[in-house]
Order: sequence, then C-alpha cells, then structure tokens
Amino acid sequence: MVIALIFAGGAGRRMNSRSKPKQFLEMHGKPIIIYTLEHFEYHETIDRIVVVCIREWMEELKGLLKRFGITKVKAVVPGGETGHDSIYYGLFSMREYCKENDIVLIHDGVRPLITRELITQNVNSVHKYGNAVSVETSRESVVRSVDGENIYDVPSRSQMYVAKAPQSFYFGKINDLYERARRDGRKTIDSAHLCSLYGEPMHMVISAKNNIKITEPADYYIYRALYEAMEGQQIFGL
Repeated sequence: MVIALIFAGGAGRRMNSRSKPKQFLEMHGKPIIIYTLEHFEYHETIDRIVVVCIREWMEELKGLLKRFGITKVKAVVPGGETGHDSIYYGLFSMREYCKENDIVLIHDGVRPLITRELITQNVNSVHKYGNAVSVETSRESVVRSVDGENIYDVPSRSQMYVAKAPQSFYFGKINDLYERARRDGRKTIDSAHLCSLYGEPMHMVISAKNNIKITEPADYYIYRALYEAMEGQQIFGL
C-alpha cells in the first residue's frame, strides 16, 4: 500500500493572513490544500491519504473534501505545535493498519505544484533504494556560519541541494525514527533532517524547480503566477 501523509497543521504566522491559515487561502475559488491533495487523489499508485490539520479547521477541511470530490482521504488528524509533531501524529494514526513495507510519501499541504512525475519517482526510489528525498539543485552559492555573523565556509555550489517534498520511506523505518526521536527529546525540521541525525542513508530525487512551499505572502503570488502560466501553456500551447 502507498499512503500520502499530508501535513497541514501550521497556522502560517509568516503569511500574515488574519482570516484563515495559509493552507486554506483560495485561488480561483479553490483552497491551496485542495490543489495539493488533487495530485495524490488522481495518481494511480496512491491508495489512501492521511491529512494532519489544525484542530479548529478539521471540520472545514472535511467539508472541502466532500465539495471537491477528494475520496482517498481516510483520516484527518489534529496537528501539533511543530511540523515534526504533526508528522509524528500522522504516522501514529497510521499504525493500526500500516505494514512495515508500506510506502509513505510525506508532503507539505502548502506545496501545491508537485508533479505526477515526482510522485512516481518517489515511489520508485523507495522500491529501489529504501527512501526518497526530493531535492532541487542550489541556484546560488550557500554560505555557512557558526555564529550568525561571520562566514565560516562557502561549499561548492555543485554539491549543494535544497531539500523539498515529498520525502518518502517505508512506513516501518520512518515510524521507528520518529518514535526514537520522541524518546530522545529531539525535534527536526523535516524527515531528511531526522534521517541525517540518526545516520540513515538517503537517496535523492531531483524535483521540478516550481515545487515551491507557500510560506510568506510573496510565495502566494509566485504560486499564482506559476499556476496561471502553466494553465496558459495548456490552453494556448505556449
């Protein structure tokens, strides 16, 4: 079985949206979270979807799932204080039916420009290598600082990549890592960071460059421009 774990438990304070969380902001009458979910809903290898959501918005999300015909979502789970907590709660809710060798694709609810090809590549990579971390090549030089004031190192840009999503694993392995981190009192930025902390080998899958995460107001406008440009290509063959 292949499950998409979509975490949308954040309030999106950096978005400065007073009326609703960023994942529920609409474009052309459809919330961002629905654009994201549709990619997994329509992909033939995805058997079910679990969504981790802000507790106060769970009923709103369930209504949207019905309205937009999202049928693969089998559970909506309340999120935690951090993304790490939300992923943990999502994985915890899956324990009653997931087997060790089921595949889990962990994806941000506010990363709606994922492609069908990237989902397929993630699933194939887990079958072949045991996991998949979607990455994008770094477009600019990356500097490393120890004290936040002085540059310690400038690694070669050809060796630098930016971690994206999905990040995909066998359920047994990633569930064990999150349980281990919980026992150790550790919280991480994402699943790739977690694997790095515990010395787990990871395999890269190159992501499309438009696989952006909508975090700040500017991201929303970039997303809208990219989406409309892609729609224009589809209609006019540009």
